[in-house]
Amino acid sequence: MESSAPLWRQSMLPLAIAAALALMPLFMSDYLQDLVLRIVIYAIFALSLELLVGMTGLVSLGHAAFFGIAAYVTVLGSPEYEAGSVATLLPLAMLAAGAYALAVGALSLRTKGIYFIMVTLAFAQLAYFVFHDTKLGGGSDGIFLNVRPVLAIAGQAIADLGSGRQMYYFSVAALVLGYIFLALVRRSRFGHALAGIRVNEQRMRAAGFNTYFYKLAAFVIAALLAGLAGFLMAAKNGGVNPEFLSWHESGAVLMMIILGGLGSLRGAVLGAIAFVLLKEFFSSAALLGRLADHWQLTLGLTMIFFVALLPDGLIGAGRRIAGLARKGEAK
Repeated sequence: MESSAPLWRQSMLPLAIAAALALMPLFMSDYLQDLVLRIVIYAIFALSLELLVGMTGLVSLGHAAFFGIAAYVTVLGSPEYEAGSVATLLPLAMLAAGAYALAVGALSLRTKGIYFIMVTLAFAQLAYFVFHDTKLGGGSDGIFLNVRPVLAIAGQAIADLGSGRQMYYFSVAALVLGYIFLALVRRSRFGHALAGIRVNEQRMRAAGFNTYFYKLAAFVIAALLAGLAGFLMAAKNGGVNPEFLSWHESGAVLMMIILGGLGSLRGAVLGAIAFVLLKEFFSSAALLGRLADHWQLTLGLTMIFFVALLPDGLIGAGRRIAGLARKGEAK
């Protein structure tokens, strides 16, 4: 859970991270900029799942479906030989993800626990095979974006996502806005209702809350944010393939929020940072040689190690260290 500290104190770390992200391109190589951009996009993806798992208590193994659908819609909706409009493609991609989530959520939320997990996984695999096994999605190779989208106002381009620097700042702005939005949701009546559902749904129903509606709304909002991440990933990579919708991707983003610490927006961002950096480290042949060929094994063992030693995630470890420091100062 987030700290009960004043809002200004809770905002210090996110603001510091946002400022650091804004300054990083001035000092980074192209490789590092691309790595940080990937972290930023996965942080948005992790925040979207945090709304479901950490804030509402709905564990989903099909969240990548919304990420992948938005990515495919971005590419499919783009003109073949000219830049598409961000103002058109971004809402279209997010709405496609949200529409699928509305259908999936309307059915899957009638189940609970392990049944809910398996139903969301089944719907994600359904979407996966639609794009994998049809010409629509280009099969296992996927489809490619020839020209990156452009954000223009009154005919004047203000952000060309084909430019690495502009793509970077656009994504950082999306992360900041997404984080602020979820922070406001958490403090709203809607957010308090979701917290109550997570703790005791039966009591919330007895208090007169339509818990099904609240859970469905959270499910759709989470999908819209995952769609934002999917749009950005398609624009960054210049293409999309069915792996964007795979259960591996859903499992990876779930590990991010567990690694960072469930119930914390800052934990979701920290988990995305840690997961992407660990994956990059363990898959680097320059650093680990032949061991890099087995990066899934080493990453898996590392995740087990972290979960065993840090049950509250990285954000929980940070709180314990800060608590010990305050006790030391008091002495």
